[in-house]
Amino acid sequence: MKSHESKMPRMEDILNLPVQDPPCVEFSAANLKWVKVEGGRQGGDDIALIPFARVEEFVKGESSNAECPASFRIESRRKRSEGSISKPRVDGYLEYTLYWCSYGPEDYRDSESGNGDGSNVKPATGKGSRPGRRHMMRGCLCHFTVKRLYTRPLLALIIYNQRKHVDKTGAPCHGILDRDAVGTRAMYAPRISEDLRQKVMSMLYVGISLDNIIQHHIEAVQGHGGPHNRDDFLTRNDVRNMERVIRNSSHELHVDDECSVKMWVQRHHKHVFFFQDYSVSEPFILVIQTDWQLQQMLHYGNNGLMSFHSTFGSKKLKYPLSTLLVFDSSHNAIPVAWIITSSFVGQFVHKWIGLLAERIRTKDPRWRLSAFLVDNPSFDISTIRENFQCRILLCVWHVRRAWIKNLLKKCYNVEVQQEMFKQLSWILYSSRSSPNSVDTIEEFMQVFVDQCAFMDYFKSQWLPHIELWVTGIRSLPVTTPEPLAAIETYHLRLKSKLFHEQNVNFWPRVDWLIHTLTTEFHSLYWLDQYSMETGYFENLRDDSFSTNAWSQALHIPDVNVMLDEQNLQLAKIISQADRTLAYTIWNPGSEFSLCDCPWSRLGNVCEHVIKLAMVCKSRQVARPLLAAQVYRQALLSLLQNPPDDPLVLEYAIVHATRLQQDIKGLEELSNSGLLQPLPLEVNPHMALNHQLFPRLP
Repeated sequence: MKSHESKMPRMEDILNLPVQDPPCVEFSAANLKWVKVEGGRQGGDDIALIPFARVEEFVKGESSNAECPASFRIESRRKRSEGSISKPRVDGYLEYTLYWCSYGPEDYRDSESGNGDGSNVKPATGKGSRPGRRHMMRGCLCHFTVKRLYTRPLLALIIYNQRKHVDKTGAPCHGILDRDAVGTRAMYAPRISEDLRQKVMSMLYVGISLDNIIQHHIEAVQGHGGPHNRDDFLTRNDVRNMERVIRNSSHELHVDDECSVKMWVQRHHKHVFFFQDYSVSEPFILVIQTDWQLQQMLHYGNNGLMSFHSTFGSKKLKYPLSTLLVFDSSHNAIPVAWIITSSFVGQFVHKWIGLLAERIRTKDPRWRLSAFLVDNPSFDISTIRENFQCRILLCVWHVRRAWIKNLLKKCYNVEVQQEMFKQLSWILYSSRSSPNSVDTIEEFMQVFVDQCAFMDYFKSQWLPHIELWVTGIRSLPVTTPEPLAAIETYHLRLKSKLFHEQNVNFWPRVDWLIHTLTTEFHSLYWLDQYSMETGYFENLRDDSFSTNAWSQALHIPDVNVMLDEQNLQLAKIISQADRTLAYTIWNPGSEFSLCDCPWSRLGNVCEHVIKLAMVCKSRQVARPLLAAQVYRQALLSLLQNPPDDPLVLEYAIVHATRLQQDIKGLEELSNSGLLQPLPLEVNPHMALNHQLFPRLP
């Protein structure tokens, strides 16, 4: 440590210090270069500057000291609002937090043994005794202060007042350097870690008994050769305490829902990524992301997909729920953030999406998305693209699901359902043959004028917004059916959990929604990942995690697919369960394919539709991508009508080059199976003509 120290700067020079951002996920004082400050209230203390977003990683790293494992608690905290100080000091703060080792500052070692007079048990901070923690108080003076700087809110000034875990005599008071602690729990951290607490709480929420939790823990400790830290000493009493916390917890922290939500936000600041209270000019926005969700986002989002599942429960919940999803190795959609807002989530996405991208890159500068899926074309696409620097794909799962479910409900003729569903897809893709979709819509409504129930639904719910979707499909590439199935499975699981009849009285309360998401629902996904990684508790996994259509489609052999490339009206797939049974799929290869299997007849995306899409992709039974057509048209137009103005010509060439780069990126996504090929350009008057569109040179 001493070798890291440099010439003592004065307090007014602290902003000239380098901002240190170690590349490791968690880091400690040993990973930083410390300097001593001269003068001021912090004179003689070690100081360092780090990004404020990484304070939590520093605290975790300090708690993992090999010689003196500890747990740093918040001893005191103060906050100021921006603009509250006209002339702030150079070390003035927006937030001030004092962290102290949980083995101090009080010292009860003598009083517990009965060998002292108790004169040294008075708390050093003057806060009085802390009931229930006397047994761990060993007089440790190790503590540090974190200031979120007033003039530089993105930076944190760490002031280490006492870096050694010693008592007032200067002797080690816990850990392996303390001889009196050898063989006792004082060798280890005073409390179980947050990771183990989250693990046990999740097990309790999903219904695992105390006995099974303890037995599993014993097996895990034996598996790595015996106890090595405080977590390995988990007791039945620890689990009972957590059971008691769950039993006594309630979503209703206050009779008024708004007050209750504010209280939850104050108590669970670690789970709150972004919060904006409702006002006359601003909507209510709450973005929740737990540490576990952040880790899943880092793991599965890197070089993968991320998707929006937006406006869930808009008719039943007080405020609709939106979710950010990533996809795990089993093709399940994993929620990595929940967004609750009183307005459409896409309208104010700019308030927090940039902060989220910054948070991820702070954890891992090499983290990159392959593509971002949006399920509504009115999202602020440019903001998402700018912050994540990736391709944006349009996901039409919401449109597909709404249309097919209402067709099945309001139209009783199967052949008419098939034809209507196909022509509905023509409406969305009409932008390829005409500048607008009016003609296609009018023809659709004339042909099926006798389907009154569906037409009334279509006119009231979709006609006012259809041009928005057509424009979105014209400007954004469309994803394949595979992610549709994973998103739909998440949607069904969310619906099953929240919209049970026994919860009907809670739907108007936001605090209930928050509580349910962060406890029971969060635990379902934690258990699935834990079971998948370790093999434990597989009998308790939700069946839908292992039976999603995307995953099942991968197990269907290609020989089970019967596809006539000369007649792409329909295809058949032999059932895995009964080889004498074959399911028929109409409009194969499209996200608007329709299967006659029981799951699809409920309005869901089935494994047969997905398997057929994969086969169509591998056999190249599809038209060129829309982006490829646009690129070709732009080049032809440029060649046929070169601009006279050299500046305009230069701009046109730059634009064409950018289009070429876009096509290359889309080809990479297409090769990975994430991009939806265009359906055939079928004229409604020539429904029997299914000649493939000629390929581009």
